Amino acid sequence: MISPESFTRSLADPTRLRILMLLLQQDELCVCHLTDILEMVQPKVSRHLAVLRENEMLLDRRSGLWIHYRLHPGLPIWCYKTLQSLSTGCMRAEPYINDQNRLGNLNMCP
Repeated sequence: MISPESFTRSLADPTRLRILMLLLQQDELCVCHLTDILEMVQPKVSRHLAVLRENEMLLDRRSGLWIHYRLHPGLPIWCYKTLQSLSTGCMRAEPYINDQNRLGNLNMCP
């Protein structure tokens, strides 16, 4: 189970916070989508995803060549509530506004 300390450490990184805000809006995203939305190279995005997965905040699923990530369904309710509260403030600011626009323009993986 995630501790408050590891949860807040994960949120402290801007890229990880952006990933979490995206996954709060979209149930599941492929690494390729995250690299497009965040405009970052795949190794950097994967490194942040690994941290979130190691902290048991995300689950991954392989589908052919693609790896899809989603929020861990076993996250404590206080984690979800914190993420939802953060989303209220984040979604009115950059880079989150651009992230949401790019998310809306994506073609989903087959």
